[in-house]
Amino acid sequence: MEILEYMEAHGHEQLLICHEPSQGLRAFIAIHDTTLGPACGGLRVWPHESEDDAIMDVLRLSRAMTYKSAVAGLDLGGGKALIMADPHTDKNEAMLRAFGRHVDSLGGRYVTTEDVGMTPRDVEYIAQETEHVVGLPESLGGSGDTSLMTGLGVYLGMKAAAKATWGDESLSGRTVALQGFGHVGSNTATHLLEEGAKLVVTDIFESARQEAADMGAIVVEPDDIYDAECDIFSPCALGGVLNGDTIPRLRCEIVAGGANNQLLSDADGDLLEERGMTYAPDYVVNAGGIINVGSEIGGVYRKDRALELTKRIYRTTLDVIETARSEGITTNAAAARIAERRIAAVRGLKAML
Repeated sequence: MEILEYMEAHGHEQLLICHEPSQGLRAFIAIHDTTLGPACGGLRVWPHESEDDAIMDVLRLSRAMTYKSAVAGLDLGGGKALIMADPHTDKNEAMLRAFGRHVDSLGGRYVTTEDVGMTPRDVEYIAQETEHVVGLPESLGGSGDTSLMTGLGVYLGMKAAAKATWGDESLSGRTVALQGFGHVGSNTATHLLEEGAKLVVTDIFESARQEAADMGAIVVEPDDIYDAECDIFSPCALGGVLNGDTIPRLRCEIVAGGANNQLLSDADGDLLEERGMTYAPDYVVNAGGIINVGSEIGGVYRKDRALELTKRIYRTTLDVIETARSEGITTNAAAARIAERRIAAVRGLKAML
């Protein structure tokens, strides 16, 4: 992989390699764009098979974070970090604190937070070494569990997509197929069940499938979720699940979920469009998490403010769908266009100073 060529082609500003063998730390921090503000994005702990895979992961995700914050109206840029380690067996305090020192060396250009393979306690370890960290427990003045706002945002994005598709935002009686029943999936499910939606759920973990069954969902095997007859398909696990193999199997009218980078490629957005499905772009509807932690930066966390901004996801999702229809492009392209227009406008203002 030609890293610098990829970064130049996609507008990345920086890639930091963090290596401290004594602590078992092998990590990467990607900063995509800081036009709107400091780059903010979570730290993943994941045992990628190769360094190239890990680097591509942070580069792609940091770019998505730029667009996510821009569309959500936040004064933040996009960043992402990844530690190459097994979160169950390798992760420890010394490793995380060593990572925190590397974050601190960036002087605030990157603000980190919790992501896959992390816990609130892990964020506390990082905070011992740097102030450039958000998502701390509420007992320490932080915003706490980001999945609560993320789940709410995904739910509101579904309602907006329903309004645009069926002329009625109500999800009562609608069937939603949830792929993944972790924190985000289960929080989304809570809102759906309260409104009277029906759920079909899968997860790779038996404990999560049992939790879904206990809540009244129909549970299916992981690969069978693509064939489930439903109104809304909701990817809430890993990325790249919407592709040339899976999209033809979908039996829904709307795709809206909490997973990052759901489309394997931009061409898959075209395929959803060709098959008549309304796609609510992932970084539009799952922005509740970054909204929540972003509300910590530069002051005291205010939950009411985070909630107010998260509720705007409904209107933003409608704007994206309306832009796509009026300009004759896919919703994925429309969301990117809205983000790029805002970044370009702010960059132009800064050039005038």
